[in-house]
Amino acid sequence: MPDTTSPAAQAPPAPAYSNAALRALLDATPGVDEAGVHARVADLATRSVKTTAKARAIDLAIRMIDLTTLEGADTPGKVRGLCTKALLPDPTDRTVPPVAAVCVYPDLVGVAAQALESTSVGVASVASAFPAGRAPLEVRLLDTRYAVADGATEIDMVIDRGAFLAGDYRKVYDEIVAVKEACGRSDGPPAHLKVILETGELATYDAVRRASWLAMHAGADFIKTSTGKVAPAATPAVTLIMLQAVRDFRAATGRQVGVKPAGGIRTTKDALRNLVMVNETAGPDWLDPHWFRIGASSLLNDLLMQRAKLTTGTYPGPDYYSAD
Repeated sequence: MPDTTSPAAQAPPAPAYSNAALRALLDATPGVDEAGVHARVADLATRSVKTTAKARAIDLAIRMIDLTTLEGADTPGKVRGLCTKALLPDPTDRTVPPVAAVCVYPDLVGVAAQALESTSVGVASVASAFPAGRAPLEVRLLDTRYAVADGATEIDMVIDRGAFLAGDYRKVYDEIVAVKEACGRSDGPPAHLKVILETGELATYDAVRRASWLAMHAGADFIKTSTGKVAPAATPAVTLIMLQAVRDFRAATGRQVGVKPAGGIRTTKDALRNLVMVNETAGPDWLDPHWFRIGASSLLNDLLMQRAKLTTGTYPGPDYYSAD
């Protein structure tokens, strides 16, 4: 049985494949019924989460957030402030759980790692020439190793969408394998690897499913929808397809892989609809921050407002919480 109680289990060494073998592997994946996906998304959107279950779901959603700042104007002070919020989202209510991780650029990993040392909050870093991924592999690996050496416990890499769309599956596969290897460290466990597909650039749902399978076979610990820099980002349809992919991959291989939608998830309603989708598509094993994350920069405050409403009966003002 797969291990569903610990952080994403590290994949065994990925086998070498020719491009023809990878094409055959991906051609064997079933196609996506687009009408069926949209009908299923619409059906799941009608589900509601009430009262006590809603309170538990909000706390779970908070625990699944990768609190993120990925701006050119990021400063060490901003990152320290984000880390403080990650640990104590609402300073007036210490029953609010911490988030899963703080996600920053590689040059600010050391700042985040120092602020979060000896806590439960992870340090994630977008590496390997985020967000375009348009750099030589040697540069992308150096970027990854730098982040890991500075204390990143998770690496979010982007695939080469141009290579994937051109049918050069081996290049994409080999680059994921190489970045996965670069996530290792001699003094501790390797950083978990989240592979960003940038689904808004993949054009079809079949391509999203194939890219998901390619990433998982190459050793991804998580598959992630988007960088948040390209629209559309984490649509319900692509999240559903990726949840189906990890479910089917575990059934086929015995290895569980996480999912991270990122970009466009801004409200509590959005977050709870994602949790319903996780439960009814992949199953309850994925209802855990070890296996499902939400990449967000604005969601947390809305969750805190909804949580306060359930607790006190009134909404705090929108300026009550700090801007992320």
